[in-house]
Amino acid sequence: MKHVKLVLGLILAISLAACGKDENPVAPEPEPDPGFDFSPILTDFADKTVIPIYKDLSDKASELLVAVRNLRANPSPATLSTARAAWVASRSPWERSEAFLFGPVDFKGYDPALDSWPVNRADLEAVLSSSDPLTKTSVNNLENTLKGFHTIEFLLYDEGGSKTIDDFTERQYDYLVAATELLDDAATAMHTDWSASGGNFRAQVVNAGVGSNTYTTRKAAVQEMINGMVGIADEVGNGKIADPFNENDTRLVESQFSFNSLLDFQNNIRGIWHVYTGGYNVEAVGLDFFVKSRDAALDQRLQNEIKTAIEEIGKISFPFRDALTTDAAQITAAQQAIAKVQQTLEGDVLRLVNAEP
Repeated sequence: MKHVKLVLGLILAISLAACGKDENPVAPEPEPDPGFDFSPILTDFADKTVIPIYKDLSDKASELLVAVRNLRANPSPATLSTARAAWVASRSPWERSEAFLFGPVDFKGYDPALDSWPVNRADLEAVLSSSDPLTKTSVNNLENTLKGFHTIEFLLYDEGGSKTIDDFTERQYDYLVAATELLDDAATAMHTDWSASGGNFRAQVVNAGVGSNTYTTRKAAVQEMINGMVGIADEVGNGKIADPFNENDTRLVESQFSFNSLLDFQNNIRGIWHVYTGGYNVEAVGLDFFVKSRDAALDQRLQNEIKTAIEEIGKISFPFRDALTTDAAQITAAQQAIAKVQQTLEGDVLRLVNAEP
């Protein structure tokens, strides 16, 4: 009996060995490529770029409000100069934030309420000459071209900064303070809308693809970031510069009263730099991290193009409104440099993102 069991055992072992040997082995299916993990980019975009820029804007708007209130209480060339400097300072974070004009700034209408131009000077003068009260509430009900940054700019500077402290009237002070209070409120709200302790739009971006109601995939959130940069490049080159240049009309120049136009344009492009490389003057994981992983030469090219665009804008004769008729070649060179940034983002970078699974 033991002999029979031994023979049967040997037969079974040989049979099992034969079954385990595959003369035509099939390679296992590769694991699907999950694609690039955009999570660190989205987190740093929210925490190290958007929220800090809006925080800076909120701080600078509050400083502007303090300055215009002090101007009214203590009118002098010195307090006027301080208020003007505060206005210029507040423009910097705002212009940089225009590289991401989506989210609450879009669906709550902050952008047109804060930054519409040109100023409707005839209507503005009509408001000033009327007997209507000029309070935060009444000014808030005016058209967008009669409030925001450029109404404040006009009230502080007038044509080419020609306004003196003796030119101010009580109604101009009323208007100036009310418009600045509205700007301060909006700047605070934009920061709050993104903050985790407030409206928490941050979560919509950081949690893209895993619970976000706004972005069903991480790739969709990254596409929004790229489209934001494309949008401001297009606006600067084909709107802010092109409109007054093509029409030879200084009235179409943004920030024309303060002569701050060229700095505005540069800060718009610096906003692209912050979004692409990550962080508001801090180390962060930006979109360049992804692009470099897929095409290092493209990453270097785009970084050079952004820097060149900022430099070419800076070469335009100051002030921009005068350069419209005296510096056409350099204005064109700046537009071409900005167009390269737009084309690279819209074509090459967006193509890379779209190719991700």
